[in-house]
Amino acid sequence: MTVPQSVATILKEHVALEVEGIDRMYLNVYVPKLQRELGVVAFFRYHRGAVFASSALMDPISRAFVGAMERFAQEQDVPLFSFERGQRKDDVAAAYRARCTRDEGVLFIGKAQEKATVFRTQKRKHPQTGKTYPWIVRSTAMVNQYYVYAIDRDFGPFFLKFCSYFPYNAKLCLNGHEYVKRQLAKEGIAFEALDNGILSCADPVRLQALCDGLSGELIESLLRKWLVRLPHPFTAADQEAGYRYALSILQLECSLTQVLDRPLTGRIFFEEVIRENLDLGRPDQVQLIFARRVTKRTPGRFRTRVITEGVTPSLHIDYKSSRIKQYHKEGRALRTETTINDARDFALGKGLQNLPALRQVGFQANRRLLDVQHCSHDCAIGEAGFQRVTRPIIVDGQRASALPFADPRVQALFSALVLFCLLPWGFSHRDVRDHLAPLLGLAPSQLTPGRLTYDLRRLRLHGLIERLPHSHRYRLTNEGRRTALFFTRTYTRILRPGLARILPGASTDDRLLQPAFDKLDAAIDHFVDQAKLSA
Repeated sequence: MTVPQSVATILKEHVALEVEGIDRMYLNVYVPKLQRELGVVAFFRYHRGAVFASSALMDPISRAFVGAMERFAQEQDVPLFSFERGQRKDDVAAAYRARCTRDEGVLFIGKAQEKATVFRTQKRKHPQTGKTYPWIVRSTAMVNQYYVYAIDRDFGPFFLKFCSYFPYNAKLCLNGHEYVKRQLAKEGIAFEALDNGILSCADPVRLQALCDGLSGELIESLLRKWLVRLPHPFTAADQEAGYRYALSILQLECSLTQVLDRPLTGRIFFEEVIRENLDLGRPDQVQLIFARRVTKRTPGRFRTRVITEGVTPSLHIDYKSSRIKQYHKEGRALRTETTINDARDFALGKGLQNLPALRQVGFQANRRLLDVQHCSHDCAIGEAGFQRVTRPIIVDGQRASALPFADPRVQALFSALVLFCLLPWGFSHRDVRDHLAPLLGLAPSQLTPGRLTYDLRRLRLHGLIERLPHSHRYRLTNEGRRTALFFTRTYTRILRPGLARILPGASTDDRLLQPAFDKLDAAIDHFVDQAKLSA
């Protein structure tokens, strides 16, 4: 079986369907006025007319809300039960969905005790009079959470999780691909599902348009629709006074699914991509992928993780609290997925109005990751290019000496340049010195400025680097990236270990290459003897 030679080849010639859209969304549902202590005090004292604010006033509201939830389950014939410890809620929901024949309605309501933010009354003493008085403080507690699992006619499966304690914050979880499946079915467009994705579609253009059309307004309408149907902790008068639920983005998954026409080839190809890109978690690569500058003060660990579940590997790259995951989905598609867990990682707010900007961040990160993989995997260089680099050249009357492939200094120089691969703001003379010196076994102070200037000049004249306008910084050209990657990887991964295995007196006993070369030597000796050419 032939494996495609590069990322560009497989993504250009072997992708049957490409879809870019929102996958999973997890949203905060909250009353903005009730997220701070003074807002809670204002609710009870000025809106409801209490003499003073106390957690004792919250208890009747909580009891009424829990009672309404239980009556709703009974009247609608909806199962209401407590989740068992360690039970996976998604598995329970999947079993109920499999038995459901309706296109809309509540499947079940599950209870689970979880930690939540609440408000308590704390006794405080007046420093002058010595009298005690109640004071509302923010705290946490283990309280019942009500998971309402339902199916919507337009959005498909989703769930709303209500806290049973004041201020009754909730969470909304939905899946963008399930929304798209419902819309395709309503429009009569034939498609084949791929778990939380699309495997094939009769109208790919319309499919992408539906993915792009999942807006904050539609998500808002989903919430309002079901808040009317389900028990509500706040009265109509509360809502008219401005105590209404709002939405903010807690987690957003932006996915790029590329369905491959040859699944097995795609799996082998993906494993090769992982092997070639184990350094993607380095800060210089992360800042390129996420288009965010990374400094020593940037929080988070920078790493590349390869996690294998069964026989399926996945590639994980972290930036602050967000991450990119890439894997071979169900053996049929390459899935690249950026998960944004905090919009502030990208200097954006969490409000639902920021969804278009967050989508752009996620989708661009997916594309940049593929671009980086293109450069690292497509590092082929032709004979003409090889000769152009390894021989002296004259550019505009300026002579530049050669960059011989086997020269240890050239190899060290290219190894240092790879560290600056794709940095949009480039690198400086000092950056090269600090990385090149250890590769040559020297201290940075031992590399003279003149020698480094000489190296940077010949790299520039060979077209491998270019100076940034109005600065003393450089960046690699497209040809420079490919050349540096080709030179370093060929030398370190093929030439050096290969020669160590086949040359006489090699320290390793290679059982694959050495016998083959021994047979070749014997065949050549035999041919010489037969031709009477031996001395």
